[in-house]
This record gives sequence, structure tokens and C-alpha cells, in this order.
Amino acid sequence: MVVNKFLAVLSPVFQWKAFLLQHLRWSSSLTQALTLCVITFCVVLPLCCHRLLYSYYFVKSMYLDSTSESALQESLERGQDALRFWQNSSASASFRFGDVAQRPELLVTVVTARRDDGQDFHYLLQVMRQLSSMLRSCGKSKCAEVLLCDVESSPLENPDAKLLEPHFKVVRPAAEERQNWGQINTFEREKRDYVFCLHKGWELVKPKNVIVLEDDALPREDFFPVIKNLLSRRFALHTLYVKLYHPERLQRYWNPEPYRILEWVGLGLFAAVALLLTITHWNPCSFSFTLSVRHLLFFTLYFMVAVELMGRHYFLEARRISPQLYAVSPATECCTPAMLFPGNASFRVAGYLGEKFCYKGNAKDIVLYQLARTIPGERSHSVEPNLVTHIGAYSSVRPNRSRPRLL
Repeated sequence: MVVNKFLAVLSPVFQWKAFLLQHLRWSSSLTQALTLCVITFCVVLPLCCHRLLYSYYFVKSMYLDSTSESALQESLERGQDALRFWQNSSASASFRFGDVAQRPELLVTVVTARRDDGQDFHYLLQVMRQLSSMLRSCGKSKCAEVLLCDVESSPLENPDAKLLEPHFKVVRPAAEERQNWGQINTFEREKRDYVFCLHKGWELVKPKNVIVLEDDALPREDFFPVIKNLLSRRFALHTLYVKLYHPERLQRYWNPEPYRILEWVGLGLFAAVALLLTITHWNPCSFSFTLSVRHLLFFTLYFMVAVELMGRHYFLEARRISPQLYAVSPATECCTPAMLFPGNASFRVAGYLGEKFCYKGNAKDIVLYQLARTIPGERSHSVEPNLVTHIGAYSSVRPNRSRPRLL
């Protein structure tokens, strides 16, 4: 009787042992799957990604401060180089873009204001140097006309904009235009400055298309070829604006944007099918995986998790191989460092924004996003990967930390 009770107690143990012996052999696909996940997610990816800023494995406590300092130092050196470049170019006619032609195919308006913090970084000079270099590389057929919109309202001048006056057409709002503004908040003032620059560009040259850059949005080398390709696509005829920048930290798949979920599942499914087909022809590790529904589902989830943990931002960079590979998707809410307004959209946007009042929590980027969603016939889009690098560690309109950090 005692023996029977003892065997009854041990019976589940024997059953578990039999189960483990049956399924945890290397020939078992379950064992192989568990081993693969442990090696991938606990060993390989942490070793490869612990210094990647936009990866889940990034060790902030160890690397964030040093990475931020390195980025600040690089930007400072680039700003000082740009300052010397424009100071030495003051007498050179080859760097003058002050004559803005009428009805250009593309007008680039750069909005700038004086920065009390981070003046040594000379963000505006960095941006304008990059633009001038790219414009000269276009040859005889100009890629774009450039307009500098200086919205500094304080008695102090914007020294960087002043330095660029011999080289670019500069516009500023007249003092009387600001007399009736009163004590408006920072977000409304920023919006009104933006509307002024949109209006001024349209009034001066009637461009066919407009790009508005904030003075800390540094264009990438392929900026104009990609813009040309975007404008040739059919969607450009029916959009209010195209965002050319979205913060890298917000580009993950685990986000509210539904189109990213479809991209995420599609990428995982494609990688899973490719791997399972490869295993059928080349299998040095003696995997027992087959092109079955169960194994296909496992590897789809496996690759989806791996890509998300590594960082979607780094996979988007592969699209820079060609302008045709840049993806266009529905617009995201944040932010407005770089915006493309096809056709007369800049004129329409100026009108729409002029009727709205901005405040904290309802800045111009949020207002624009809501306008495109609520006005019949208007649409908005974003392009990925980013066409500009946001270099503005120090803001011109918001409080700054003594030493900004990247995240």
C-alpha cells in the first residue's frame, strides 16, 4: 500500500522526465528553437547591439553620456569649420545664391532665429554650408533656390544670419508686423513665424514646390535626388505636406502607426520563408525545421522580435541605396524640422495655420497633423529614412540643459 502511494507520487515526475527526454534531444525542433532563442537574444544581440543608440540593448548607464558628448563635440567642430568657411568666403562670388529666380521648380526656405544657448555650434552655418555644397554639385541646372527667413524678434541680431547676407537672399518680418502680437506664448509665436516664412516665400517667387527647413535640420547628401524622386511620384499631387524627418527613437515597430505592423509582419514572414527554404538545401547544423505552418509561425515571430530589439532605425538605413527605395507612409504627429509642400500646398498651409492658435500641447506640428486628418481632400505623408539629421541639441525656443543628451 505504501509502495503504491509512493509510486503514485513519483508518476508525474517520471512523466515529466519522459517528456523532457523525448523533446529536449537535439534532434527535436523544440530543443533547437529554445537553443536558438537563448543564443540569439541573450548572447549574440546583446554583444552586437549594446552600443547602438536606438537598440533595446543599448546600455544607457554606460554609454549614453559618452555618446552624447561625442555627438556634441562632432557638431561643435562642424560648426566651427562652417564659421571659418563663411568668413573666408565673404569675397567669393562662387558662393553667392542671393538672386532668387521666379517660378523655380523648388524653393528651400530656411527658418532661423538667434540661439542664446549653443551659439558656438552655429547650426545655421552648418546647414547653409551643406546646402551650398549640394547646390554647386547640381551643375548648370539648379536643384533649388534658397531663401533665408530670419525671424529673430529681440533687439539682438542673429549674427549667423547676418554673416550669410552676402551669400543668400534674407527676409525678415517688419517691426510693425509684430506690434499687435502682445504677450503671446512661445508656441503661438513659433507658429506665426513659420506662417510668415511660408507667405514670404510664396509672395516673392511663386515656387512650384517648397521645402521648409528649420535651422538645425542638416540635409543629407542624397537630399535633392530623393526630393526629385518624391515629387515625381503620383502621391505628391494629392498631399498637403511630406515630413522629411521623424525622431529616430520613435521609429520603432512597437508604435501606434498601423502601417508599421504590416511592414513588421511582412519582414518577419519574408525572412522566415527565406531561412526555411535555405535549410532545405543547406543545413550544416542538422536542424529539423521544415516549411510547415508551425515552424513558419515560429521563425516569423523570431525575426520580428530580433528586428525590433536590434532597432528598426538601422534597417531603414538600407533604403539609402537608391532614391526609389525610400518609403512613403501616412504622416506621423511629431515633428517639423523639415517639411516638403508640393505645388501650392505651402500657401494652403499658411492659411490653415493662420486660423489656429497654438499653445503647449497644441504646437504647430500637432495642429498640422490634425488639419490633414480633418479637412476633406487633404492628406499628409512621411518619408523614411530621414532626409535630414536633427543637429539642434540646444533649442532656440525652449529651456536647455547645460549639457544636452541624445535621448
